[in-house]
Amino acid sequence: MVTGNGRRVPLSAFATVMPSSTPLGVNHQGQFAASTISFNLAEGFSLSQATDAVKRAMAQIGAPETLQANFQGGAKAFQDSLKSQPILILAAIITIYIVLGVLYESYVHPLTILSTLPSAGVGALLALLAFKTEFSIIALIGVILLIGIVKKNAIMMIDFAIDAERRQGLSPRDAIHRACLLRFRPILMTTMAALLGAVPLAIGHGDGAELRAPLGISIVGGLVVSQLLTLYTTPVVYLTLDRWRLKVKAWRERRRGGPHGSAPAAGTESR
Repeated sequence: MVTGNGRRVPLSAFATVMPSSTPLGVNHQGQFAASTISFNLAEGFSLSQATDAVKRAMAQIGAPETLQANFQGGAKAFQDSLKSQPILILAAIITIYIVLGVLYESYVHPLTILSTLPSAGVGALLALLAFKTEFSIIALIGVILLIGIVKKNAIMMIDFAIDAERRQGLSPRDAIHRACLLRFRPILMTTMAALLGAVPLAIGHGDGAELRAPLGISIVGGLVVSQLLTLYTTPVVYLTLDRWRLKVKAWRERRRGGPHGSAPAAGTESR
């Protein structure tokens, strides 16, 4: 080092030189230096449990505020999927409601069809718990597939019941009863076809089986539970919502008649 007046100062005058180890490179995330700590899952534990354990450890060691910890890789993808899952399911349900509302020209009957979806979701979760399988992104895809598969049971019954009411003049109770009797066979056939098609995914072995298994398990569990429940719950929901629809219709007619009662009957003159 050379000073302003030309004198040379040795490096040992202000620094200490000694052999040591140092990293070959410094990784950055954004504008900050970053270090990556990897971990593996122990047997019997899911990724959600591992991320919760890491968060608890960070809180226990009392890390300073200047130290920021974020997940990367598979853990980050898992957290992103948790954020998007409710949005995806809600978007699917809203889309189905709009399409069914246009198809049946009703605000009520789409709700009857959508009432079959909770049983499918419960069945998928129970099956995943029974087989000790994590609710992963693949399992979420299975639940979304169930939304399209399971609702066809109610569609087959509701479509026949509405047609019987409008064309044959049957009461809602007789119409849905006849629909259950005549549509039981096609409902059972289509459900069994989808269920048996998903069994190889659930019990398969080999390369990539751990990725396909959650899809098959969720589909099989959801179809089994929904098949047992929707044949009983759909007629009940149909008659209940139809009764509420008639009550709302009668209430609107009374409101249109004015604040002092109903409108005068046709062919009469009010004085």
